[in-house]
Amino acid sequence: MTATPTTPDPTMEAIGHAVTEGRAGDTASARRKLLGLWSAIGVTGDPLHRCTLAHYLADLHEDPAQALAWDIRALDAADALTDQRVQRHHAGLHIAGFYPSLHLNLADNYRRLGSFEAATDHIDAATRHAPDLPQDSYGDLLRTAIREVAEAITRRDTARRSSAPGTSSGDTTVQTRSS
Repeated sequence: MTATPTTPDPTMEAIGHAVTEGRAGDTASARRKLLGLWSAIGVTGDPLHRCTLAHYLADLHEDPAQALAWDIRALDAADALTDQRVQRHHAGLHIAGFYPSLHLNLADNYRRLGSFEAATDHIDAATRHAPDLPQDSYGDLLRTAIREVAEAITRRDTARRSSAPGTSSGDTTVQTRSS
């Protein structure tokens, strides 16, 4: 879902530019830019900025342990968000819609690391939050990914999914994107 920002936000724009760069193949530069923004935002900065940045930065790491660290930060920041804050950025957004993707990513990272109990906890959370997803292609993409990760957990499969987010595959981002 692409929406017109309610209020211009230079930090979200900078995050979006770095993400675009990463998706175009320059992951090293995108990571450097996002890490620089993270330093400027700080660990107690605006939770929307922290959630968005950490979520996208996780996708730029092939190593599931590194991705997990950023996905944990994204979930932590989401827990500090309110609908009022996200709607100042995009009027139609609701924080509840972030959780399926955030828990999905955590489940996938834990699964890839062989921590199947933690993976199951997060895929169950993603499934519980799935009704908050929009009925559109984005929601369909996430519902499919939730099923794929749940099946991989059941098989005790630690291989990277071809449809996992990253620079060379599908995108299961939270609805905070500004591009």
